[in-house]
Amino acid sequence: MKKYWSLLIPLCFLFLITPVFGQIVEQADPLRPSTKEPILTDSIKVNKDSTRARQIADSIAAKKPAQPDRVHTVRYRFSADGTITSGNVNRTLLQLAGATDYELSNYFKISSNPSFVYGEQSRVLAEREWFGDFRTTYRYANRLYYLAFGSFERSNLRQIDRRWTVAGGVGYKLVDKKRVYISVTNVLVQEFTDFVELNDINIIRNSARLYGEYTFGADRFKVTHTAFYQPALGQYNIRWNASVSLQIKLTTLVSLRSTLANAYESLVVPGRLNNDLRFTVGLVYEKK
Repeated sequence: MKKYWSLLIPLCFLFLITPVFGQIVEQADPLRPSTKEPILTDSIKVNKDSTRARQIADSIAAKKPAQPDRVHTVRYRFSADGTITSGNVNRTLLQLAGATDYELSNYFKISSNPSFVYGEQSRVLAEREWFGDFRTTYRYANRLYYLAFGSFERSNLRQIDRRWTVAGGVGYKLVDKKRVYISVTNVLVQEFTDFVELNDINIIRNSARLYGEYTFGADRFKVTHTAFYQPALGQYNIRWNASVSLQIKLTTLVSLRSTLANAYESLVVPGRLNNDLRFTVGLVYEKK
């Protein structure tokens, strides 16, 4: 039965009601580092004072095949939501977002959080928003870790033809428990933005992020929040966005999620607002 859910997801979002106040491209919620399970050893309890017990344990261990130090782990999440209306108001909206983690070793992890938004209002293109990134994290299992990434963004809503960023910095896990996870990151970002109408900008930003994830109700319910604050260095140019989501598990792999998100940019092209707010409801397919 589970395999049919993966086929139904792209169809189900068409029937979800999605109030929209403005669509934006933003970084999707990351996948928190996987919780490491304790390594199981031989079931025989070795008495340190017993030479015979140690000999038995060593004999059993010698007969076991050697195990690799690390098994590569791939985790991913896919979410979809949207709406179609016709009549006095013709509106089409599709939103897709994903997150992928690949743990190369005990030290390095690579990940990506792409997203895509497409929308029409009265058959006129409103949103065609692309965001893609590629990042690597060093010592991701530690409380203090290091990260570097690059990203590409294109936005019809904000009239951005292309935006490139490269960044590097550190992260710190404030709380790292099974049901509560909170982390902060701080990186320096080199950003180049090619606006359709405004002059291009090439600036350096400081980007601070606060991320939290909480599960309860026997892991059936999950609340996540993400907030970015990104001021430019040496000039007034501020970007910030924040979101909070409630996720309700329907099956082992599929959940229903509602999200409230807001984004602000101090520099926008003429005729565009600085602030965008949205509320969406959709489905999430996630395997950890």
